[in-house]
Amino acid sequence: MKHNRAGLVLLASVVVIATVLAGCTGVQDAASPEPTPPAGEDIPEAGGNDSVAAGNNRFAFDLYQELRNDPAYAEENLFFSPYSISSALAITYEGARGRTADEIRAVFHLPVDDTARREGFLAIDAGINSEDSGYTLRTANALWAEETYPFLQDYIETAGRYYSANVTNLDFTTQPEASRITINRWVEERTNDLIKDLLPEGSISPLTRLVITNAIYFKGTWVKQFDENKTVEAEFRKGPGESVLVPMMQRTDEEAVYGYAETNTLQVLEMPYTHESGTGLSMLVILPDEIEAAEESLDAQKIDDLRQSLTERRVNVYFPKFSLETTYPLAGTLAAMGMPTAFTDAADLSGMDGTQNLFVSRVVHKAFVDVNEEGTEAAAATGVIINLKTSLEGDETPTFRADHPFIFAILDNDTGTILFMGRVVDPVSP
Repeated sequence: MKHNRAGLVLLASVVVIATVLAGCTGVQDAASPEPTPPAGEDIPEAGGNDSVAAGNNRFAFDLYQELRNDPAYAEENLFFSPYSISSALAITYEGARGRTADEIRAVFHLPVDDTARREGFLAIDAGINSEDSGYTLRTANALWAEETYPFLQDYIETAGRYYSANVTNLDFTTQPEASRITINRWVEERTNDLIKDLLPEGSISPLTRLVITNAIYFKGTWVKQFDENKTVEAEFRKGPGESVLVPMMQRTDEEAVYGYAETNTLQVLEMPYTHESGTGLSMLVILPDEIEAAEESLDAQKIDDLRQSLTERRVNVYFPKFSLETTYPLAGTLAAMGMPTAFTDAADLSGMDGTQNLFVSRVVHKAFVDVNEEGTEAAAATGVIINLKTSLEGDETPTFRADHPFIFAILDNDTGTILFMGRVVDPVSP
């Protein structure tokens, strides 16, 4: 069966953290000792030594729940890269102390042990940036420092050694706009020009002392490609009494074999991307009968259980083409999730400069995804299907028809790390 290769899958996301000078500029010789919390206040419970991948996935669902419950996004498509955000905040965490560090660690479920955390990010990054993967998947970190500000060498070296975040000195004090343009150009180059103007005009000021960026870019093809000639207009039910026409891709031939599972309330489909060596990637699609009910109970453990329940079988697949572009100012969101101190004058980022003059002024995340006909294949997971419907025990070919809201994630098959995650409630709305 011949398939056209006109389509492709593109994803990109970026996180920026700007730390801004507040108050005096005196610099100590060493990092300040970790302060005790104010009387009557408890330090947030620290995260355990879970793996970086497990912590990233827990954060992914925490953020997903926070965004879907935000009135600004309650009825919108969602798309973000939890790994991009986690990477940038892990670099921030390396310079945080006291309550500030505890809150960041708890929100991102970072391993307490320095070695486990740093080697965890190193291992995932090594798999992502493999040269012989068969797809294009790149991630990059960078530090942008005010050229006259004396950051601690230990912090700069840690960011470079474990996160490949090399430092570039810029003149924020007298040339904030030129500095902004330089950073935006770097982001554009590392996302194949998909993410433009990440930092809006006025976001860099003469008080900016450090910007931390992470960019991640993915372009891959399905193992099981869709035939562009078979894509047809079809209804997508957004909600009760409301539908839109969308270009619906389909695979119903004998070669349409996928990892598949279903319960009494949802279906799960795994669509792998081609890869030659290195880390295999797949898109996991969760198609619930009622998306709100599914979202209420969705967490990282349930995703793991669903992945383990997948079995390879013939499936009639109907899946919409869609393109999403999102922008999230995350400072308020992250504060609400449990790390407010970093954004206030009480912030302790003394591991960066030896003073307590710095705080995080903004966290910006932008992401783009385009999904269409081009496809590929990867290793399939097998296991016992939980809560199987009786129909799966017979020979009837199940139909996976994504003509109503669904949740999707793109995962690293080796570690289970969720690199990208989203929700589609309207495939034709950007």
